[in-house]
Amino acid sequence: MPVPYVQDVFKTRGVPTYTFVHPREYPRLLLNLRTPGRGLVVEGPSGIGKTTAVENALIELNLHGNVTKLSARLPEDVEYINMLPTLGKVGTVVVDDFHKLPTTTRQALADYMKTLADRSSTDVKLIVVGINKAGESLIQFAHDLVNRLDVVPFESNPDHRVRELLSKGERALNITLNVLDVSSFAEQKYSKSIIMSLPSLSILFMFTCINHGSSSRHACAVQRSLSPGLVGAPPWNPPCN
Repeated sequence: MPVPYVQDVFKTRGVPTYTFVHPREYPRLLLNLRTPGRGLVVEGPSGIGKTTAVENALIELNLHGNVTKLSARLPEDVEYINMLPTLGKVGTVVVDDFHKLPTTTRQALADYMKTLADRSSTDVKLIVVGINKAGESLIQFAHDLVNRLDVVPFESNPDHRVRELLSKGERALNITLNVLDVSSFAEQKYSKSIIMSLPSLSILFMFTCINHGSSSRHACAVQRSLSPGLVGAPPWNPPCN
């Protein structure tokens, strides 16, 4: 089997094929997704991996066959979101950037989630993804939602999970990263929560020499496509020639 390219391993978009690491919150995602009708709110900083974790969990549970992914940033999706309560058996619906929705739409979603929970619906599952306090924002529209949904907050993960992610990338690429001190790397202005976001892992290759498997030749791989969260990176000083 041919060795994949760096961009295939450390993906900047979509579900990771080689390097997905279960975040601490992952068991709560799985538990909720197995519970009919119960609403799910996944909240946390932008780019921390919320949507990626949800997509991977759906695949793991073999629930990805009937999933509709919607974004509050797209007018046509907002129109569809407004129609959800009238559409019947729509399967699993993931609403991303919930905090961007108009107030009336958030109100309607809150009421709809309560209805689904009361019916223990097996044909509709509503998953809301948003920034911090998205769950609180949803509950304020329907206070009796408190016991009818799960709010899963995503935060920074411990060093050992970041190292696990990097190790998976090493194995997939048949390389050795000479710099794996996650704490030291994070001190260069990047939090571990940002490092755990796969799009930003490309920055790692700006500071790291790569030893290609059995070859003694070292190469400095430069990945200049920084994620938006890493604008303002320090000057690049490659550690090898």
